[in-house]
Amino acid sequence: MQRSCWHFLGTALPLAACLTLSACSSSTSQQQRQQAISEYDIAADLWARQRVPRDALEHGLKATELDPDNSDAAHLVSLIYLEFCQNSQIGECRLAESEKYARRALHADPESLAVQNTLAVILVHQRRFDEAISLLLPLTANILYPTPEIAWGNLGWAYLEKDELPMAITALSRAVAAQPLFCVGNYRLGVAYHRSGQLASSRDALDRALETQAPGCAELQDALLERAEVEIALGALEPARADLERCLSLNQKTSSGQTCAKLLPTL
Repeated sequence: MQRSCWHFLGTALPLAACLTLSACSSSTSQQQRQQAISEYDIAADLWARQRVPRDALEHGLKATELDPDNSDAAHLVSLIYLEFCQNSQIGECRLAESEKYARRALHADPESLAVQNTLAVILVHQRRFDEAISLLLPLTANILYPTPEIAWGNLGWAYLEKDELPMAITALSRAVAAQPLFCVGNYRLGVAYHRSGQLASSRDALDRALETQAPGCAELQDALLERAEVEIALGALEPARADLERCLSLNQKTSSGQTCAKLLPTL
């Protein structure tokens, strides 16, 4: 069963780590550069602290207009467009725009590891897996990348969506070994084990995902549904019923919530 899971592996870093001041082009006046930095600062605050993505996008786009070579501003705009795809309440998914600004950011700062990761995430969502993998493999080997679990996790996700399960299991295992609190990594590892028929290993990984003591992990609705399906396959119907009820209590309108609603009466 295919379900989309819009977790942004790499945008959870502090903005200071993700978005560093970039070099400025001589074609842009000093006044424009300063105005662009001010607009970027406003956008970053609106996005990261105040959680107002539409207002953040307005200021971010203004920053990119004032200084087309500001990599930080272009990267931030790309991340905001990507968030539109994550948040159904915003209601507009513009992956093409997200890719455009990620590539603009990378053109302005080709060495930015954070932008390379963001572009890879976009490519996975676009199902351009080989392109994403070609970006992610160097990140996993780059000692300067501060969060190797993110690179390994995204690489494993790309392999999982490509249905290369042994490669997915290897990469995702590296991700959760590097960061045990990485519950999305454990969730996807559980999916990979499930699809490869390793039910006990799948349930163990999903248990770790849902029991991780980190914000949001216990409410991973996709993981609850996945674990319920594994439990049904193992004949553990009471735990499966409990997981489906928890799944429904989180949100009945999502794809996973609707699947949980269909499965629960069959037990």
